[in-house]
Amino acid sequence: MVTAIVLIQAQREHIAETAAALAQVKYVGEVYSVTGDWDIVALLRLPDYAYLDEVVTGSLRKLTHIVKTQTMLAFRAYSPELLDQGFGVGVTEK
Repeated sequence: MVTAIVLIQAQREHIAETAAALAQVKYVGEVYSVTGDWDIVALLRLPDYAYLDEVVTGSLRKLTHIVKTQTMLAFRAYSPELLDQGFGVGVTEK
């Protein structure tokens, strides 16, 4: 399983409908509206790297209100237990 994070800028007046359309694309697992330079974040769950082109270049390019995208591939996932070990150093529970 491959996880990709796609940051998306959309035309301001079409953010909600673009997010709804993204949620219908095959292999898009989650869609969030966010603050900052990007308007939407889509998390892709792909069976293989070969599907990345199909989804990002094929499906997302067909959504007319997307202005710009940036795609990042996740190469390691951390469980909550591992995150607590790495980022909880020096923190004591009460």
